[in-house]
Amino acid sequence: MKIMVAIKRVIDYAVKIRVKPDKSGVETKNVKMSMNPFCEIALEEALRIKESGMASEVVAVSMGPTQCVDTLRTGLAMGADRGIHVEATGALLPLSVARLLRALVEVEEPGLLILGKQAIDDDCNQTGQMVAGLLNWPQGTFASK
Repeated sequence: MKIMVAIKRVIDYAVKIRVKPDKSGVETKNVKMSMNPFCEIALEEALRIKESGMASEVVAVSMGPTQCVDTLRTGLAMGADRGIHVEATGALLPLSVARLLRALVEVEEPGLLILGKQAIDDDCNQTGQMVAGLLNWPQGTFASK
């Protein structure tokens, strides 16, 4: 079984955020970015499943600007077998991400798709439910074991 894990690049959780001077959002220039902690937990679980022999491959997926490749490299260093970067400029809304994930699932055909429960930058907690609905797949939310 192949497992696909969505990972998001966010402002590092230890960084004190600053609002842009024009109040249009959070300043991201010259700010340390890292993998969303909940995505890291999802990737770790996928790797545990693989280590137990129930999966043959773990594929990390990230969407966004070119810098997301750094986040994918972190996922590969953790043990993911492959990384897929979907380059996108501008903000990606949860429904857009869900549609992109659906397209990737249709091509890659994983047996399991794992997402972190939410991203620490927007706290939306919508993408997992949306992609499950688009794929007509059952879903488990807020799973801890």
